Amino acid sequence: MLKIFLVEDESIVREGLRDTIPWEQYGYQFVGEASDGEMALPLIQKTRPDVLLTDIKMPFMDGLSLSRIVHQEFPDMKIIIISGYDDFEYARQAISVGVEQYLLKPITRVNLQKVLTELKTKIESEQEQKHYQEKFRDESREYEQFSRTNFFVKVFEGRMPVQDIYEEAAKLSLKINAPSYNILMFNLLEKRAGENMGFESEDFARKREELLHYFVRYPENLVFRWNVNTYGVLIKGSVEQMKELTDRYLENVERICQPTEDVVDWYAAVGEPVERLSLLAECYSKVNHLFAYRFLMPHVHIFTEEVTVNYMPQGGEGKFKDIDSSKMDPELIRDFLLRGSREDIPEFVDSYLLAIREALQSRMFQNYLVLHVHFVTLAYVESIGCDKEEFMDSVGDGQIQDKNLTVEEISPYIQNMFDKAMELRDRESDNQSRRVLKKALDYIEENYSQESFSLNSVAGEVNVSANYFSAIFSQAMQVTFIEYVTQKRMEKAKRLLKQTEKHAGDIALEVGYKDPHYFSFVFKKTQGCTPREYRAGQKS
Repeated sequence: MLKIFLVEDESIVREGLRDTIPWEQYGYQFVGEASDGEMALPLIQKTRPDVLLTDIKMPFMDGLSLSRIVHQEFPDMKIIIISGYDDFEYARQAISVGVEQYLLKPITRVNLQKVLTELKTKIESEQEQKHYQEKFRDESREYEQFSRTNFFVKVFEGRMPVQDIYEEAAKLSLKINAPSYNILMFNLLEKRAGENMGFESEDFARKREELLHYFVRYPENLVFRWNVNTYGVLIKGSVEQMKELTDRYLENVERICQPTEDVVDWYAAVGEPVERLSLLAECYSKVNHLFAYRFLMPHVHIFTEEVTVNYMPQGGEGKFKDIDSSKMDPELIRDFLLRGSREDIPEFVDSYLLAIREALQSRMFQNYLVLHVHFVTLAYVESIGCDKEEFMDSVGDGQIQDKNLTVEEISPYIQNMFDKAMELRDRESDNQSRRVLKKALDYIEENYSQESFSLNSVAGEVNVSANYFSAIFSQAMQVTFIEYVTQKRMEKAKRLLKQTEKHAGDIALEVGYKDPHYFSFVFKKTQGCTPREYRAGQKS
């Protein structure tokens, strides 16, 4: 039921309207009254009616002034002006401040009923459209994330000229312009899951949503998904406030994540502020370099330039005994091979070698290091079920003990070894993903027209988490899950509209939409015309 508020300075008229009009019969709840605009305004702000019925001539604050304020504060509120003055100028002013109807006194029940009925139909239609818009936007949010990721990948890798950045950002409705920028990346992984394909617990999913929600509350942030477990935040602000913003965000990442350290691996890294969009690639390079330290310093959770500089040795005699054994821990390499990406390899290897650079002057240590990294990597390759002979052939290892690499050759050698190991890892992962995807596509084909069908139901059917499934589906299909399903539903709907005489409401149910009005809304949104117009166009 819609709410209505009455403002009229003549008490007889006001009481007459209040007491003699069957408001509920017309679909309205009478929520308040006032004798002038000044008295009415705080009551309107409190009751928030759908319709304001107000006289135009009143003391203290007239109806036009009240209407102007209400229209600015509550743009969706409908306003009906009532007046005893048949004056064009009043009507013109009323229209200019957003008044919906202009009625002359004396007001008859028939005329008021007609206006209220028409207004009720209009309001309900607008509310329905607004609801559909919000529902469609919620369903499309996954697509927006996918599009944002592609956009930021191109920006951060320096593959997009500044003019193109602005144009592409406008298409995605991203407000990109700011005096200063910084990039914050954070990674969340549930410890118990072991592998990304495992199901997420509700607590873990809730923690991720809490962290994401924290960032999207602030307009200076642009939040995007980087991969399955990593998210990024483009921080925008003035040069003066950037440090304060960055420090505050890191503090809140720690506040949200630290209580769950026993079950969640979490890491965050932040770059150095830049003042040009063209320098974002440089900022990202710094963040990516710092982020790689999560594999070298697993007990540290937040990485900044100040934090990582303490990881580097300060001087030394280049003796083997001076090396910190924790920096040679095989788990550092194994964890990187398990969870890192091929894009992370140069940064990881450079940082890994930098921490032991003094000892690299020793030929004995060089040989030890090469053997150490080789056998740790080989053990990892075997642990994931890959052929060790294939791996050794791919890196050109004959007799590893016969290799005599120079200091300059060690980094490229290790990088190549890691790259080949991750290539095998990703191939095995891709094989698993393809099997998951094939099973999912078969299930989608059979069930997409079910009204209860959802991303969660498909993920459950193929026994992976919804977050993981969403990521691999978008990557493999180059469209999001909801886009894919909507496209299939629309194609089936078009076939039924073209080949049958079925009513649009029946077609809606048949393709998976319980609400025929929402089906029509989505059809027009995606196809550019209503189902009726499409059918008529096919027959013409």
